Amino acid sequence: MLPIYVVDAFTDKTFKGNPAAVCLTPGPLDDDQMQSIAAEMNLSETAFLFPYQDGYSLRWFTPNTEVDLCGHATLASAHILWEKEMLTVDQQANFYTKSGLLTAIKSGSWIQLNFPMEPEIACSCPSELIEALQITPIYVGRNRLDYLIEIESEDVLKNLKPNFSLLEKVQTRGIIVTSKSVEFDFISRCFFPALGVNEDPVTGSAHCCLAPYWSNKLKKNELYAYQASARGGILKITIKNDRIMMAGQAVTVIKSELLISK
Repeated sequence: MLPIYVVDAFTDKTFKGNPAAVCLTPGPLDDDQMQSIAAEMNLSETAFLFPYQDGYSLRWFTPNTEVDLCGHATLASAHILWEKEMLTVDQQANFYTKSGLLTAIKSGSWIQLNFPMEPEIACSCPSELIEALQITPIYVGRNRLDYLIEIESEDVLKNLKPNFSLLEKVQTRGIIVTSKSVEFDFISRCFFPALGVNEDPVTGSAHCCLAPYWSNKLKKNELYAYQASARGGILKITIKNDRIMMAGQAVTVIKSELLISK
């Protein structure tokens, strides 16, 4: 049996933020086994971690594929390591991933992740995006992972009703839509139909693109962000050189065990 937890990330309230499953294993599992577990959990991400070098190996799976970078499941993993006292509160969490070494530190009730910057460059907008979102973009850019689209206002953003069948045809991991905000520096929504996740509640990895974009636009290195999904989530972001310091809170909602067939 393997311990598994469901953690709501980027929130301090249950049933808000973005839920991720965290599966602790003594060693690596087969890829097919991890994919089957992720499909069974049916959350946007399931994280698998086991002790490795001076930290933990960490991989992330959606219900239908592995991904190279995930913020909320990394935050959830760090939260479990401290909650289960596998790390002391003053220890740094080191995660070895397909995106290199990612680290986390605990500061009171907040966890700060150290992630790579993933800046976008301006590009043309596929016609399917315009049709699927029914928007007039202010700006369209793309990085190695996603499209980034700025639109006119947070009211328009909050009321988007995407055509996910059309969005799924766009050749990209995901679509990040963002705007200025009155209460926050910026807000966003993130859509990943190609990964089997129509709308992700709170997307840490998207802020690796959003943060440098809004930092350049607002001329500030400390940002207060909100992802305006139905569940919602808050991030505090600091940019240091080419790294994104992304802070959020987390709460455990389920503690269980997996019965693994031989």
